[in-house]
Amino acid sequence: MSASRSKPAEPVTGTLEPISCRDTAALALTVVRDGVITGEGPTTRGRVHFSRELDAFDAAWCARILTASAVEDQPVSRAEAEALFEINDAATERSDDGRFDDLLAKAVVHHAASHSGLPVPPRTVALSAETAIESWAPTRAAGVDAEVLRWIASQMRGKPRPNRTLMALVATIVGAAALPLVHLPNVFDIGM
Repeated sequence: MSASRSKPAEPVTGTLEPISCRDTAALALTVVRDGVITGEGPTTRGRVHFSRELDAFDAAWCARILTASAVEDQPVSRAEAEALFEINDAATERSDDGRFDDLLAKAVVHHAASHSGLPVPPRTVALSAETAIESWAPTRAAGVDAEVLRWIASQMRGKPRPNRTLMALVATIVGAAALPLVHLPNVFDIGM
């Protein structure tokens, strides 16, 4: 089994607070972010981890935090999605076989759809690597809140590492919307 496919060790007692709500999940994600930035901390303990690198273990930490039983049936919160964007920004090197990008896109769309009042599956289904995002994500703008689309655009604007999956989904939704692209400047790479 390759390192990128192996599961991370169970957390050492006391390294992260138990996930009891979406706020503690967001806080735990900031611990992962700090580990990505410094290469040190409770989420990197017991393994070699370079600063600014996101590896399969980091992506697995994020997935476990986001699918903890206390939050499994709740939609992804804005704070959790923002923490994921911060992790994305912090990681200049990747060795996770794309798992984090997949998780980021699914979590952001889960938040956007639920914030807009659209039905979303439980996190364990929606965020699973085995679940195609197209199987549950909105494919048109009907019902998607324009404010949440602007928020996503602001998070993606000017980023050195764009999330292509998320960009494609937002472009599909916006393409079907009455929302003019002027609301989403500098988000989409025309050469996509």
